[in-house]
Amino acid sequence: MFTSFSTALSALGAHATAVDVVGNNLANLNTPGFKSSTVSFYDLVTQSLGAGLGETQVGFGVGRPVTLRSFSQGAIQTSSGALDAAIQGDGFLLLKGRQGETLYTRGGNLVVDKSGNLLTGKGYRVQGWTESGGRLDTNGPVGDIVVPVGSIKAPRPSTAFQFDMNLNAAASAGPPADTFRTSIEIFDSLGSSHVVSVTFTKSTTANSWNYSITIPDSSVTAPVAPQTGTLQFGNSGKLTSPDSLTDIVFAISGLANGAADINLRWNLYNGTTPRITQFAQPSAVSANSQDGEPSAQLIRVGIGDGGRVLAQYSNGVQTAVGQLAMASIRNPESLVAVGDNAFQLSERSALPAVGIPSTGGRGTIIGGAVEASTVDIAREFTSLIVLQRGYQANTRVITTVDEISQETINLKR
Repeated sequence: MFTSFSTALSALGAHATAVDVVGNNLANLNTPGFKSSTVSFYDLVTQSLGAGLGETQVGFGVGRPVTLRSFSQGAIQTSSGALDAAIQGDGFLLLKGRQGETLYTRGGNLVVDKSGNLLTGKGYRVQGWTESGGRLDTNGPVGDIVVPVGSIKAPRPSTAFQFDMNLNAAASAGPPADTFRTSIEIFDSLGSSHVVSVTFTKSTTANSWNYSITIPDSSVTAPVAPQTGTLQFGNSGKLTSPDSLTDIVFAISGLANGAADINLRWNLYNGTTPRITQFAQPSAVSANSQDGEPSAQLIRVGIGDGGRVLAQYSNGVQTAVGQLAMASIRNPESLVAVGDNAFQLSERSALPAVGIPSTGGRGTIIGGAVEASTVDIAREFTSLIVLQRGYQANTRVITTVDEISQETINLKR
């Protein structure tokens, strides 16, 4: 009978611990990426009473409860933070703590410090890959992600241009011959822009047009001779000459601003498909492009889908300057919470597999969003009521055993 005191006392401690867990869950109801915990109770060893072989067994109460963290998927909520990242599926973001320790998190509220380091809200360094020399190599080891805060993007000189266009098959060879002219803006090694024009003149030869590529004299110290040639079309309106293996290069030398000379290639083909046709439709350009860009200031940095760190510049160019790494852990329930929404490996944890999102069983990363807490307020309140009733019931056990003890003592009187 007197073991009932310790039995009930063990139950009081276990239920108090369970209430603490529920309270912690409710406290983190709005913590992004938080995973709720549940409490599992286990009975203590039982004792057999009497001479029988276990016909009468009485337990010694409840053991210390075990908390189990459920890594179920939380709801994905769109946010206004450009650097917010939500994980959809399995996996964790990889972090470096203040002492260099490796941490893992599902919380995706990220910031950039004055040095360009990508950090969590509590100052842990986010791990991944950073662009170097214009190349983002995700095959190397992971490290701190550093974005080019306040930097100026160097210009990229133009090396090629192309037009997707049609030349009117009904044009007249004259005299005077029908002409069509189009232009495109290119950039030199200093980021200055220049206009290159191409003039098409209908030739007296059937299905043939002459072209002339020019640049204004004001852009150069001495006039540059036009690059001329002929385009020949077949009877189906497709370009036949020059062929896809022939390069047309317009050499620009002596730029007035002192920039490097430009050798500009005109791409007449997309692979082996001609970009220029000759049909009985008005001459017109449907698309054009070139591969240069001017210098630009960094405007903003954000996280894109797939965990890419994107930098947007004032010239409208958006480039990937980093890539978030993700770690896949086969038994995430074994992780140990260390606060600040972060976890560490325990002795029971499997070795993490690190890679890019959406590979190797890892989930994906959604930019501009956060993963909501998995705490279910209705379930937690229900558990709280059950635990409270369990605590009250065990206090009644202590009261009852105390009364029985008093009655037993009173038998001596």
